[in-house]
Amino acid sequence: MKFSTVKSFDVDVNWAAQTVLPMEFRGEVFELEARAYQGDDPSHQALVIINRGEGAEAGVPALVRVHSGCVTGDIFHSLKCDCYPQLQTALERIVKTPNGVLIYLPYHEGRGIGLVDKIRAYALQDRGVDTVDANIQVGAPIDAREYDLAAHILFDLGFPEIRLLTNNPAKMEALRALGVKVLERVEVVTPINKYNKRYIETKRARMAHKF
Repeated sequence: MKFSTVKSFDVDVNWAAQTVLPMEFRGEVFELEARAYQGDDPSHQALVIINRGEGAEAGVPALVRVHSGCVTGDIFHSLKCDCYPQLQTALERIVKTPNGVLIYLPYHEGRGIGLVDKIRAYALQDRGVDTVDANIQVGAPIDAREYDLAAHILFDLGFPEIRLLTNNPAKMEALRALGVKVLERVEVVTPINKYNKRYIETKRARMAHKF
C-alpha cells in the first residue's frame, strides 16, 4: 500500500508500506498494525508498530517509544548495554496501551555511528574507556542520532501529541524542536548488571539521562 509523500522540515518521507503483523510477546499473540517508512536517504528506514485505540480511546495521546536499533542488544541480547531490556519493557507497555507506538530506527545503530565503529568503541571499553570517550577515540560523534524521520512518522500517523518512553531528555527535546508536543516523559526502568553498570552510569553522569 502506498501513501502520499509527507513533506516538512528538510526531510521527505518517500514512501510507506503497511500490513498487519501478528507477533508473539510473552506468551500472548497480538495482531498489530505495522508500517515501514523511508526518508530521503535510502538507508534511513523505520519500522513502526502501532496498537490503535478504538472508540473513546481513539483520542488518547499516544504512548511512544523511539528505539535506536541495536544488533548486539536487540538480537543477540548483549549485556553490555540496556537496549534489549528497554525494548522489551517498552513493548510490554505498548501492546497493552491504546495508541501505543514503537518507532524502530535501525540506522541509529551505536547512537548513529554504525555497527563497525560501535564494535571498535566496545573494544576500547574493554580496556577501561567509557562510552563517551570511546566514541571520541574512534573519531565518531558522541551521539550522531537525529529524529526528523521519527517526527514525520508521528505526524503522518496523526499523533502530534505524545507521551514518550525514554530516559533521555535530549530525545524529548529533539522531538519538541521538530514540532512534536511531548506531554510527558515516561521512565523506562530496566535491571542493571555487572557488564552494563558503567555504561548506564556514563549515560547518567555525562549524557544527562534520567533513571
